[in-house]
Amino acid sequence: MELARYLIGKVIVHDTKFGRLSGRIVETEAYPVGDAAGHAFNGKTQRNRSLFLERGHAYVYLCYGTSFLLNVTSEIAGVGGGVLLRAIEPLEGIGEMMAGASHTTRLSCIGRGPGRLTKALQVNLAQDGADLCAAGALWLAGTAQGIGRIGNSVRIGITRNVAGLLRYYETGNAHVSGVKKLQQ
Repeated sequence: MELARYLIGKVIVHDTKFGRLSGRIVETEAYPVGDAAGHAFNGKTQRNRSLFLERGHAYVYLCYGTSFLLNVTSEIAGVGGGVLLRAIEPLEGIGEMMAGASHTTRLSCIGRGPGRLTKALQVNLAQDGADLCAAGALWLAGTAQGIGRIGNSVRIGITRNVAGLLRYYETGNAHVSGVKKLQQ
C-alpha cells in the first residue's frame, strides 16, 4: 500500500523506437500479499511469474484479450504483490499518444484507465519483467512537479476484496479515471 501511494506523482517513461513517451502517474491500485483480488493469490504461474520478482519490476498482462495492464512489483523476490498503474497525465510524446488513441481526441482521456495508459505508452508483453529502477526502455523517474492532495477509495472493477481502500489518486486531477463519487 505504501508503494501505491508513493508512485503518485512519479513518471513512467517508455523509450520506443519512435521516441520517448512518458506520463506522470496520477492513479494506482494496490494488490498486497494475500489479496484475493490479486494475481498472486493462487501462487506463481507462467503468466504471473514477473509479479514474484523483487520490488520495482514490471508485471504486464493481457486483460480480457483486449488491453495490456502494467503493474509495479511491490515485494521481495519470491513473494507476489503489486501496484496497478491506473492513470497517467501525459508529458512527452503526446502527438504519438494522440495518434494511437482511437477512443478519444481529449488529452485528459489518453491515459485515463489502465488499458488506455498502456496503449498511450505502447507497453505490451515485451516489457513484462523489466526492471523499472534500472537503465532500460521502460523506467520510473521522479519529477520536480508538486503533488496535490492524495485521496484513496475502493478499487475499481474487481469482484473480490472490494471493500479495501487500496486505490490512490491525485485529487482534482482531470486525468484520474473512475466515477466522480470515487474521486472525492
